[in-house]
Amino acid sequence: MTAFDAAKEYQHWLDQPHLPAQMRDELKSLTDEAEIRDRFGADLDFGTGGLRGVMGAGLNRMNIYTVRRATAGLALHLQAQGEDAVKAGVAIGYDCRHHSQLFAEIAACTLAAYGIRAYVAPLLCPTPELSWTVRRLQAAAGIMITASHNPPKYNGYKVYNRHGGQLLEADADDIKARMASFSDIFQVPSLTRDEAEAKGLLQTVSANVRAAYVETVVRELRDPRLGDERKQLAVVYTPLHGTGNVPVREALRLAGYERVALVASQVEPNGDFPTVKSPNPEEGEALSLGCQLADEVGADLVMGTDPDADRVGIAARDKTGQLKLLTGNQVGALLVDYMCGRLQTGDQKGQPPIVFKTIVTSDFGRAIAQSHGVAVEETLTGFKYIGDRITAYEASGSYRLLVGYEESYGYLLAPIVRDKDAVQGCLAIAEMTAYHKARGETLFDVLERLYGQFGWYGEKLVNVELSGSDGVERMKRALQALREQPLQVDGLQLMAVEDYLSGERRYIADGKTERLTLPTSDVQKFLFAGGHWAAIRPSGTEPKMKMYVGVRGNSASERDDVLNRIVETLRRRVAD
Repeated sequence: MTAFDAAKEYQHWLDQPHLPAQMRDELKSLTDEAEIRDRFGADLDFGTGGLRGVMGAGLNRMNIYTVRRATAGLALHLQAQGEDAVKAGVAIGYDCRHHSQLFAEIAACTLAAYGIRAYVAPLLCPTPELSWTVRRLQAAAGIMITASHNPPKYNGYKVYNRHGGQLLEADADDIKARMASFSDIFQVPSLTRDEAEAKGLLQTVSANVRAAYVETVVRELRDPRLGDERKQLAVVYTPLHGTGNVPVREALRLAGYERVALVASQVEPNGDFPTVKSPNPEEGEALSLGCQLADEVGADLVMGTDPDADRVGIAARDKTGQLKLLTGNQVGALLVDYMCGRLQTGDQKGQPPIVFKTIVTSDFGRAIAQSHGVAVEETLTGFKYIGDRITAYEASGSYRLLVGYEESYGYLLAPIVRDKDAVQGCLAIAEMTAYHKARGETLFDVLERLYGQFGWYGEKLVNVELSGSDGVERMKRALQALREQPLQVDGLQLMAVEDYLSGERRYIADGKTERLTLPTSDVQKFLFAGGHWAAIRPSGTEPKMKMYVGVRGNSASERDDVLNRIVETLRRRVAD
């Protein structure tokens, strides 16, 4: 972030003669100096995830001016790549949030000012569909206007590369540097929509592109072992007021699912997300209405996607017939087992298969994949790293994707896109559930069987907020203290410490070190004997840390005991 004289910038905005009336009124209503400092004391930072922030007037807010400047940075980035990149253009998608469609148009008109054609989605669309569109149109880049599962007041701006994957650090840093050349945010060039369309630089993506995306998802993921079994599976689906409604329902229909009930109050897109506290499928409350409907209609499976339909949460019946939520780690492991099972029946496609997981995702899926002779590779947290590895292996012909997943409910099974994909996820989960149901098993029966075979895996994510004005400094001190004195847990033997900031793994017994192969990131991971681990990383500039714990026990009780001991020890260390 760049620091600014907040009062001076605030007045500069008020002095703009063409400032929209609503924005001017918003600024005039500001009386709190702290609020003015927050809005104008720094700009909205552009990171590898692009922009994300509260909507409103100000340098540190999502608005037409911050979107315009980010797009100008992207335009200059593409121009630097040469004429081919400029001619290839940029695909733009947007979700259901307030101002998403407006921000998409602003981005398109800014690109047009630089002579770069924009292909804008005709309707709101899921994030994975934007990735598909980039690849389908062979565009040089993509822009997705979304804030994923954040509260209604947020919006965001994600940039994708020509492969359809989110930007990695080098490209993001280049765009950020080019954005900095605009010292006055109001001087960023832009055309009107009419001007852009007249020059052929703003075009609407054909509806055939979405149709092809859904049809390809079905063709890639439909299980050849299933037939009428699909008609026996009863599903409840909710898009949580987001973009998944049309593509998810269409994928299920084309695959042959006839018993799909919808949560009526959550079907229509609505940026206020009025029926949920948070449109986040990681939180059980988001699926509560879906579970109620499932009990009413006797459904086997509940699925809910987040606003931009790149993540899916589920609930399924256990052996007693009760609906229970599954974690992202559990679903990921089940998908690995299911897709490995498909390999055994001849569902193979050339190159050797590979499973991708992040360093903070459970090792359960790894154990399952390796038992089938399937390669497993870890990446840093963030699906952009998984997407990048898929592209690299596709280019070399070394491996093909079988499953890529994160603990945060993101899954990818067909490499037709380069981001997590809840449309794919919903269809694959339905296929998996139908397959096991036809054999007399629930997903929880399968989990119990896998636990018995590979061990009782358990995981927990804990967010620790350090409130107060010194919160960021306390966070830094806590992280440094763990570097100086590694985490020790009573009854567990610490084997090694991985520090992704220094890029080094250090073994405790003899002090030997070796280089880590993954990119630099402020993550520490503590590896204990028995397959247990803990990881911790900061959340940007906020005084908040994310703690991940994974364990493997010989029983459910042992698993839970070790999990709780590690979590509590880590909490104490952070609080000290």
